[in-house]
Amino acid sequence: MCGISGAVGLKNISELLFEGIRNLEYRGYDSCGVALINKSRLLIKKDIGGVEEFYRKHNVLQHKSKIGIAHTRWATHGKVTQENTHPFTSRDGNFAVVHNGIISNYRPLKAQLQKEGFKFSSETDTEVLAHLLEKFYKRSRNVEKAFLKMLNLIEGTYAIALISSYLPEQIFCAKKESPLMLGIGDEIKFVGSDFNAFIDHTKNAVILDDGEYAILSRDTYVVKDLLSKEEVTKPITKIEWDSETSKKGGYPHYMLKEIYEQPQTISNALDLEESGLDEIVDLFAESENSYLLGVGTTFYVAKYAKYVFSKLAQEFFPSISSDEFMALAIVNKESLFFCASQSGETFDTLSALKHAKLKGARTAAVVNVMGSSIARLVDKVVLQGSGPEICVISTKAALSQMVVLTVLAMKLALKKKVITRKIYNQHLQSLRELPEIIQGILNERSGFIHRLAHKYSGTRNWLYLGRGVYYPIALESALKMKEVAYVHAEGMPGGFLKHGTLAMIDDDVSSIVFVPPPEDKVLYEATMHSVEEIRARSGFVLGIHFTEQGKNSDLYSEELILPKVPPLTAPLIQLVIGQLFAYFTATSLKRNIDKPRSLAKSVTVA
Repeated sequence: MCGISGAVGLKNISELLFEGIRNLEYRGYDSCGVALINKSRLLIKKDIGGVEEFYRKHNVLQHKSKIGIAHTRWATHGKVTQENTHPFTSRDGNFAVVHNGIISNYRPLKAQLQKEGFKFSSETDTEVLAHLLEKFYKRSRNVEKAFLKMLNLIEGTYAIALISSYLPEQIFCAKKESPLMLGIGDEIKFVGSDFNAFIDHTKNAVILDDGEYAILSRDTYVVKDLLSKEEVTKPITKIEWDSETSKKGGYPHYMLKEIYEQPQTISNALDLEESGLDEIVDLFAESENSYLLGVGTTFYVAKYAKYVFSKLAQEFFPSISSDEFMALAIVNKESLFFCASQSGETFDTLSALKHAKLKGARTAAVVNVMGSSIARLVDKVVLQGSGPEICVISTKAALSQMVVLTVLAMKLALKKKVITRKIYNQHLQSLRELPEIIQGILNERSGFIHRLAHKYSGTRNWLYLGRGVYYPIALESALKMKEVAYVHAEGMPGGFLKHGTLAMIDDDVSSIVFVPPPEDKVLYEATMHSVEEIRARSGFVLGIHFTEQGKNSDLYSEELILPKVPPLTAPLIQLVIGQLFAYFTATSLKRNIDKPRSLAKSVTVA
């Protein structure tokens, strides 16, 4: 959710902090702030608004410093106000702290501090940290001891970074269930919520684990265990991403750039190491019961996978939203927990994963971020290699995960001898042709989709309908419309229409129907029945289909015709159309495309 950036070096780091939180702004953008030390004095600047607006308004770059921390916020505790913006300072002005996560016992801590005379200026849970640091420092006269005392007192989740005028050349930081990592450069050290905080300056990273804290100076760093206080030897992780891939590259928005990157990310997914995929297939084959998990977009990825495994491998694996897993699943040592996560830090999915591990289940995941918590906790991980996804709205990561899961289903089907090697190779060839087909759609049909989206951008209610595997495609496409355009869109199976929803069909409710290729005879005919039911009530239907021009055109109010493809890849092409339609609707409505209101990229709190 929020983004932390910190740096300590030989030269002025003000510009580096600016770059760091600007690169992290997709994690939160309600407000932002910075703490610098200049001549052993803390300087705090913070305000509501985006990073560039804040830096320009407060002329932050004029302030020189060799050490500082910065934060960009997605509000959890307290409204979006300057008072609730990080960093927070101690009463005496000698400590500045930034924090991601939730301090679950902050209310009793705050009440006790207030009894002791500490004044609070915000509604946040984070402010208690600054006052606790001051309180414990006065007892020990030692910053590290005060920091440890505070960490041992608080409960909940956190990534914390602090600087103090008592030690003006060191940054202290700690992690528990919220991502935090160090960037190791020559004569400069960084701390950040993810690699983007420092990727422009070093590709050497140290990933902190839960229950660890670190102390950084320009020349050295040390990582320690919170309980034993002993030094922990940590490996250097080499960041594979190129910093240029995080930049827009001439596109007006990251969302559009990432949609256009999908042909490449599909190719990357198809070039993953075979042995790693085979190991996960073995887990599916050996487990008595397997669960597919995700939340939000990745839940729809899991639902898509449920259909694909059923169709190809003749295996039914329940798909469960991560936040409901503990209430639904029956997990034991014979179970397989398989999850999808873009960031690898999603709180609900992490919580479900830890529950599964406690029950002794086997665990596996497909994740886009190397070194993330989920990637390190599971028994087997597929790193999908989609590259950084900066837009809050997930597009390329989700599509890539669907491709990976399709390949896993194909491999399981082959292992079980449900399909022959010949059929497997045909399916694989269909997937390998997908990047070129999607590239053609992006090049040739984007303009038409743009015109359609603009023409109907005033529509306030959409039904997104699909049958079978097209149902999760409808759900995910509707979610894109809600997330980026703030337009009411409801995804549902086409069969739901006649069980109540048809009563909603009128001039204020329009429908988008994802129509399978005619070769998928049963699904195609069932879907066309849904179209006829809507049109019989004079409802508007935008049909996205693969049939030739003019066929059934009397049933569509508008139609978008796609190139002929095999049934295996047709849903994935439909998903790209749903992404583009949402994007162009949002641009027509002048929405904040890459930073939709009230949302953040990595939801790392409950």
